[in-house]
Amino acid sequence: MKKPLWKTGLLGLCAWGLFGSGALFAQSDPTGQKPITQTYAFTNATVHASPGSEGQKATIVVKDGVIISVGSGVTIPAAAKVIAGDSLYIYPGFIDAASQAGITKPEDPERPSDFVSSNPPDEIAGITPWRSATDQFDISSSQVDDLRKAGFTMAHVLPDGGMIAGKGAIMVLGTKGSTNLIKANTALAASLNGSRGMYPGTTVGVMAKFRDVYKNTNLTQDRIATFTSNSGVTRPEINQTYSAMTEVVNGQIPVFFEVENDLEVRRAISLQKELGFKLVVYGLEQYDEVIDLLKSSGAGVILKLETPDDKAIKNQKDDVDEAIQAQYDRVKESYDRTIAQAGKLAEAGVAFAFSTIDAKPSDAMKSVRAMIEAGLSESAAMAALTTNAASMIGMNRIAGTVEQGKLANLVITTGPIFSEDSQIKHVVADGNIFDYEIKTKKKNGNGEATVEVAGTWDYTSETPAGSSGGKLTIEKDGDDYSGTITYDDPSGNGTATSPISDVSVSGSQLSFSFEVSAGGMAISVSVSGEISGNSMDGSMNIAQFGSFPISATRNPNFISNN
Repeated sequence: MKKPLWKTGLLGLCAWGLFGSGALFAQSDPTGQKPITQTYAFTNATVHASPGSEGQKATIVVKDGVIISVGSGVTIPAAAKVIAGDSLYIYPGFIDAASQAGITKPEDPERPSDFVSSNPPDEIAGITPWRSATDQFDISSSQVDDLRKAGFTMAHVLPDGGMIAGKGAIMVLGTKGSTNLIKANTALAASLNGSRGMYPGTTVGVMAKFRDVYKNTNLTQDRIATFTSNSGVTRPEINQTYSAMTEVVNGQIPVFFEVENDLEVRRAISLQKELGFKLVVYGLEQYDEVIDLLKSSGAGVILKLETPDDKAIKNQKDDVDEAIQAQYDRVKESYDRTIAQAGKLAEAGVAFAFSTIDAKPSDAMKSVRAMIEAGLSESAAMAALTTNAASMIGMNRIAGTVEQGKLANLVITTGPIFSEDSQIKHVVADGNIFDYEIKTKKKNGNGEATVEVAGTWDYTSETPAGSSGGKLTIEKDGDDYSGTITYDDPSGNGTATSPISDVSVSGSQLSFSFEVSAGGMAISVSVSGEISGNSMDGSMNIAQFGSFPISATRNPNFISNN
């Protein structure tokens, strides 16, 4: 029996989501139900498989969130949606090694009636190693969207809290319908920040308390071992703090220490040397004073992906007195030190990764370019974004490079990744394709479109609910465009028509949006694609559902009136 039109394609997807039995299932579906099959082939793109590797023309085939083949002569499955990559560049998806994107701060617990400030309960003092970032993470946060838009496909999220905030988790930045969790309890998030109005309230107090917690965990383990192996021994008390610290004491997970200055780096390293835990430091703006110490300690280093605002430098005036000039010089020196430290770390052989905590993801590439201009090599910059980060968080087996068998986490750009005019066109996370608007540079000196878009187009959309199509009509009136699009009516009444809006044509890129009425709700749909002659290939983003392939062919009998 033929499936009714309203049960297929674009509107079938909307109807399914609004009226069906559940949400869409993505690659990481925790329900045990069969996930949606998604197979894509990015053909003839320039692929940079790892840091420092030269780009090679290749095809990448992705199925169910995994790269199944990479190369110049691979076989493309018949079911694959082909995405032409002739003018595109593909890199491994970026990894945020220390992130708080999508993390919400837990509520402060109430103080008990018998509260004693010199000996507060662990939770009130900010000692909560049992907490997990998974309980604070929200994939639907705009912070996650911003991170993904900047090319990040995986994040090591750390919980927000006190001196021992809890355990981190590895999240793939996929769709809202997935768990997105790859691994929990990956690291202990700690800092030297004291508690207000109670012990430990000073840096020295925090160090003493951390030492106390660590050593008591060791003692508790010894007592438990004695109790389980000998009769007549009193059962030791099980403390949730010490139980949660066991993985750190046993060397199974590192401590990610947030540091604010070089003195805190020295203090964190002194604790590491005394107690023996694995250490990664992050948060410092200038590491150049402690590079040798970091190298000798073996501690991991995460660099904040941020550079100082250079507007103050650009706006400096020439005709100023000595005092103002001295101030200018100090600002310039601080700026130069900050952007040069990445190169110095690399030169010293200290592998580092990047963090976006307290930084704007939208400025990430600007910051990396500034570091490259200050002496960091492009291969070292890419390693910090990919392989170094993957190794630091224990994900190098499944992420960091473009290889068969690894997660389909990719950044697809319009040019070499670090070039000034390169833009991110697609981000593939967990096999899901996210499309971003390309601001095409003006061409022919006047910014006009380089292709004709007006006419009547027959389009086909592919969604997990099936394949469907309709007609797209575009008219040009001077420099403006308007038109309509038809689609299968979700109410079952044949087809429906909607006007298109926000029509933009830049170079060979076409984008527009329209609204679909389904179940009394207006669902926003945005379309972007690249036109070549009478063909268009692109993507269709349906609010709340994700991005899906769309292709169109123009009626060859169309004759432009412009």
